Amino acid sequence: MTNTALITGASRGLGLALARSLAEAGWDLVLTARGRDDLDRVAAELGATAIAGDVTDPAHVERLSLAVPELDLLVNNASDLGVTPLPPLASYSLEAFKLLLETNVTAPLALVQATLPALRRRSGAVVNVTSDAATGAYPGWGGYGATKAALEQLSNVLAAEEPGLAVWWVDPGEMNTRMLADAVGEQEAAGATDPAKVAAALRDLVTSRPAGGRVSLQ
Repeated sequence: MTNTALITGASRGLGLALARSLAEAGWDLVLTARGRDDLDRVAAELGATAIAGDVTDPAHVERLSLAVPELDLLVNNASDLGVTPLPPLASYSLEAFKLLLETNVTAPLALVQATLPALRRRSGAVVNVTSDAATGAYPGWGGYGATKAALEQLSNVLAAEEPGLAVWWVDPGEMNTRMLADAVGEQEAAGATDPAKVAAALRDLVTSRPAGGRVSLQ
């Protein structure tokens, strides 16, 4: 029986690297991201199903859930950095923070809720991609870090409430991605880890299926 994974934010960065890694291992993939053109190119490369859209849109979440009547792996990778340059909390726009919470916390929970029946049928797994900013006090990273801390606690409780599933909240470490470049500059980001290396470690995690919990891949 072929395994099926649903990956958000799959058109670039870690999401793209993980999609490629799982495709090499023979997984069926349903991929989503906001950029239709980039996503379609990735889907054509990997023989995957592409469903472009915004994970904060309830109608899009419903479309994704209908595409996976049985699901082995949900990867909540889509994320937003928020305001850049990264501001201190004293001047962080509350409206911008609400939008960040919508993308980084509410949307992953909505997708978990929508796909739980499919995941339960296959005793599947959930990977929520988090960050060391969830636990570290890094100036400027308060808005983003707070959303990731909330996602970690949602994951922690989900693991307790759904013992039939494997739930991991995964800190991938610094990767050479557009998001990191937006935060720290292209020169510094260029020295970070290749997302493909992190994706390989994440595939090993999913394959070996250890007990759920917080996982740091670097």
